[in-house]
Amino acid sequence: MGIMAASRPLSRFWEWGKNIVCVGRNYADHVKEMRSAVLSEPVLFLKPSTAYAPEGSPILMPAYTRNLHHELELGVVMGKRCRAVPEAAAMDYVGGYALCLDMTARDVQDECKKKGLPWTLAKSFTASCPVSAFVPKEKIPDPHKLKLWLKVNGELRQEGETASMIFSIPYIISYVSKIITLEEGDIILTGTPKGVGPVKENDEIEAGIHGLVSMRFKVEKPEY
Repeated sequence: MGIMAASRPLSRFWEWGKNIVCVGRNYADHVKEMRSAVLSEPVLFLKPSTAYAPEGSPILMPAYTRNLHHELELGVVMGKRCRAVPEAAAMDYVGGYALCLDMTARDVQDECKKKGLPWTLAKSFTASCPVSAFVPKEKIPDPHKLKLWLKVNGELRQEGETASMIFSIPYIISYVSKIITLEEGDIILTGTPKGVGPVKENDEIEAGIHGLVSMRFKVEKPEY
């Protein structure tokens, strides 16, 4: 283990990991609530690494949205560099997991969709990717057997099972790696189950993977 590796523990991937690759439309019930169509391939979009908001920092609500939504997602953290891997070998490249929120400016996204524009303004703003503590791979023998939940101000809003994913994690890793070379510390957000909805300033979001990890965030307006 070199000096670089020692100073870059996977358990703090958000401090040095570069790429945040997100999958849209991966739970049928969410596709339905968004009145979208299920596609034959995953929808991909990116967040910059400055989107990370580890626990203890706030979720920042961009000044240009009136309708900020929470989307609860399982994040898959890559343990090593991965390019065009076959589905059968994909899990060998996983280092661990984290619970993530894909914070989305829904009003902005609706406008982007209407105009046929990319979703960058709706999805990729600062602090749009709150993350939980890292969960090592050994603690999750099968990532398709997890229950995810999210509460806003103590009220249950989202509950989903990773068993309901349309595209499996090995499929997603293989698919993404054929387009984007993934590196150690990168993360893939695997989509949200139904129940997405709005949050406002001073709301508290609490979310977890049942029996494994939970996290808590406050929604704030940025200073600018």
